[in-house]
Amino acid sequence: MKKKPVPLSPNPHRKGDTMNKSILAAALAAAVSLPALAQQQITVVNFGGANANAQKKAYYEPIEKAGIKVVAVEYNGEQAKIKAMVETKKVTWDVVEVESPDVARGCDEGLFEKLDYSKIGNKADFTPAAVSECGIGIFVWSTVMAYNGDKLKDGPKTWADFWDQKKFPGKRGMRKGARYNLEFALMADGVKPADVYKVLATKDGAERAFKKLTELKSSIQWWEAGAQPPQFLVAGDVTMSTVYNGRIDAANREGKNLKIGWTGGIYDLDYWVIPKGAPNKDASLKFIAFASTPDAQAEYAKNIAYGPTNNKALAKLDAKVLDNLPTSPANSKDALQFNLKFWADQGEDLEKRFASWATN
Repeated sequence: MKKKPVPLSPNPHRKGDTMNKSILAAALAAAVSLPALAQQQITVVNFGGANANAQKKAYYEPIEKAGIKVVAVEYNGEQAKIKAMVETKKVTWDVVEVESPDVARGCDEGLFEKLDYSKIGNKADFTPAAVSECGIGIFVWSTVMAYNGDKLKDGPKTWADFWDQKKFPGKRGMRKGARYNLEFALMADGVKPADVYKVLATKDGAERAFKKLTELKSSIQWWEAGAQPPQFLVAGDVTMSTVYNGRIDAANREGKNLKIGWTGGIYDLDYWVIPKGAPNKDASLKFIAFASTPDAQAEYAKNIAYGPTNNKALAKLDAKVLDNLPTSPANSKDALQFNLKFWADQGEDLEKRFASWATN
């Protein structure tokens, strides 16, 4: 899977987003044992861009003050690099951000350490999808519909609107692939979010999704990189587009006026994992524990519009920040969780069918 929800443009600093220093100190003291951390260093691997900048501000810089120096490394989700390190017993990465399909797969293959939650936090504080044997959710991101508020005053509210070419003439931007598009097509055809995967798992349901997608086919402008939909919208190349919500946030921080329709958005998570045999396991767990506190996660969410996985962080965010998060009550009420098991079981066949459909 290649989302890249992470915006590639730097994330500008925002006034008023600094945490209360006493709260930060308390969170650090709770998460890490200060005297034991002198001169420790860990390597944390992320996807770069504004996501990395937000992590630096919310996680890396505060924990360095407590004695754990963070060396940040960028990658593009290559699980093969982790596998090679583990198999050769030459692991140089301590904590790695991975996408949801890789958490379960890597855990099954023995590539990751099993997490000791007694050293991280109370499982009940986290959204259920964030808690797994080998990984803990860092943030929630979503694939949604968006439009340019300068060009369209009253935009789409539902996927049926997205499909309505009479009401909203013009091109539609869509990611080139079966994933997400088939779910959106079924919702446009009247299937409730809760029933989407049940319907899509049947032969008739898949047929229905492709038939609905065909209605839009002549109006679709495909995108393959996450940076493209905001560019299409700003340029006026498309009337509306599917997009990763973090990309819209990044564009709007640069002065654009792009709007999101959250109804029927598909959300997913990225996770922290510790590669098997990582050299600094104790310090890595302390880092993950700190990065999982409500205060640290709230600070992260202020710097990029990805939802906290620790539910207690939401109470620490103001309405303006919450309005842009996939996990806010208003934005998540009609959302659909990306179904990993479904796509693991049926994804290959559906992607092959999509590739054939797209070229004919």
